[in-house]
Amino acid sequence: MSMRQPAHTDRRRAEAFGRAASDYHRYRPRYPLALITELVGSGHVRVLDVGAGTGIASMQLREAGADVLAVEPDSRMGQVAVANGIDVERSTFEDWLPNGRSFDLVVFAQSFHWVEPKHALEKCATILRDRGRLVLLSNRLTPITPPKQELDEIYSGYLGPELQSPIDAAHNQELLTLIERHGFEVERRHVSERQHYAADAWVNMVSTHSNILTLEHQARADLRLRLAQRIGDAGVEAENNATAVVCTPSSA
Repeated sequence: MSMRQPAHTDRRRAEAFGRAASDYHRYRPRYPLALITELVGSGHVRVLDVGAGTGIASMQLREAGADVLAVEPDSRMGQVAVANGIDVERSTFEDWLPNGRSFDLVVFAQSFHWVEPKHALEKCATILRDRGRLVLLSNRLTPITPPKQELDEIYSGYLGPELQSPIDAAHNQELLTLIERHGFEVERRHVSERQHYAADAWVNMVSTHSNILTLEHQARADLRLRLAQRIGDAGVEAENNATAVVCTPSSA
């Protein structure tokens, strides 16, 4: 059995999101308010949002009262964040220079799998303030009706071995063990929410996933059509299992 390619080395998929930046911002789910407000708390919090994309998490953190700086390598994604009032520095996290700045929270909102983990953890440790925390946020949407299995059968005909998206940190035990080995204590916090999507909203949302964005144009169009036909007027009832992996330096 072949080993799955680490997400951070698959630049074709990592760099695909910018071509759908507007749809990404419009259709990707937001993080549950309970997770965001718990992270920010009641005090002044300085946040670095790494791989911020279009600024979805940045905007939610700012609305909860945080002072947010975003780091994003893709100019098309970053432009959407800037248009929504987010302070963005265009860079990969590997190349980004903190220039003496430090943060109460370093947040990766569904982006940690796009960086080399050991280097990222070492860098995070150098920019966290006393009692600062590294936080890995993720949304995990699972369709209930139509059943996930039926939709997966449609996806698999086009995606083959790329059916699965990169494994996010909340469900990657190997990564969580690595984080602990780098001197962090790890706690997982979960919130589940039911969500309903009209057919076009669901199709547009899943079409912002990297495995679909990298399909050839005709295959992508055919997949979208088949999904819309199967979903029909009833739309998609889904459950979002959102997770915040909160990582606190052991010495804190």
